Amino acid sequence: MKPTLVSCFLLIFLLSSCGNSSQKTNPKREHISESVYASGIVRSQNQYQAYANASGLIQEIFVREGDSVDVGTPILAIYNESAKLNRENAELARLFADRKTNQSKLKDLEINIQLAKNRLQNDSLLWVRQQRLHERGIGSLIELEQRKLAFDNSQTAYQSSLLRYEDQERQIDFNDKNASKNLAISKVLESDFILRSKVKGRIYALLREKGEMVGIQTPLAVIGSDREFVIEMQVDEYDIVKVAVGQKILVSMDSYRGETFEAMISQINPLMDQNSKSFTVEGKFVRKPAVLYPNLTLEANILIQSKENALTLPRSYIYRDRYAIKSDGDTVAVVLGLRDFQKAEILEGLGENDQVIKVEK
Repeated sequence: MKPTLVSCFLLIFLLSSCGNSSQKTNPKREHISESVYASGIVRSQNQYQAYANASGLIQEIFVREGDSVDVGTPILAIYNESAKLNRENAELARLFADRKTNQSKLKDLEINIQLAKNRLQNDSLLWVRQQRLHERGIGSLIELEQRKLAFDNSQTAYQSSLLRYEDQERQIDFNDKNASKNLAISKVLESDFILRSKVKGRIYALLREKGEMVGIQTPLAVIGSDREFVIEMQVDEYDIVKVAVGQKILVSMDSYRGETFEAMISQINPLMDQNSKSFTVEGKFVRKPAVLYPNLTLEANILIQSKENALTLPRSYIYRDRYAIKSDGDTVAVVLGLRDFQKAEILEGLGENDQVIKVEK
């Protein structure tokens, strides 16, 4: 079909859609902003679901919902008898192997060393004396050899007592360090049954009660900052290429009707959700509400770009974002620039003096 014939059919259709009572307007110059709409929620900074490192019954819950916590604050304890017994056994072994407890063994060996040293000194003197007597022809060779043998035996006994002391000292040191490490390991294993906060903030939810059986994949609590909050939005894949870190966000919330809050995009998660066909985009408040809670719903308009003194026309006067009808009946093709929900920028096709008829769709 030829283009002129298409234009004729389009003109007939548009004219038939516009009665004599059709509204008319002129393009006008004004500020226009293009934005991307997104829905989302408020989330606490560093908000996370806490999981236990072990399975078992919840023995005790140490906090209540709404309580403030620091890093390392105990949240709840999971009962485990074997971990408790292992820790107690490790404590007993640590006491038994403690260096201070085993000082008496070293004292005994020190006494033996001193006795062996005294005997060595005595036998050394006797041997030297016997040598002098032998040189003067007093005493037999057998007596001299016996004194020499006694000296050698005493020297060997003294060296042996020193070695026994060193071996015993090394053994005590090893047992002491080994027992300390075993106790530390047992405490770490037992601490796996204590759920602790990873952040400074607030307990927003306790998801299980005392006495319930839980596993390592069971969420037990929701914890997050009580001062800093972020905006978590879902942006359609069609719009995600227009969004960038640092762009301004205008946020409206049901909790603050009639108010608009300014925020800024801080992070774009690069992986698309296959089910919703959307991307998660995070933002931070520039001007935040006085009171916020996690999971409050919000609507956001992400400002893509804006222009002052742009020639604009209400979108209800534009057909299929391509055509407009002048008041004299002429159908003209228009080229659009920025656009929002109500109006669009006219780049080509119309001027300020052109009167346009509203298209009844």
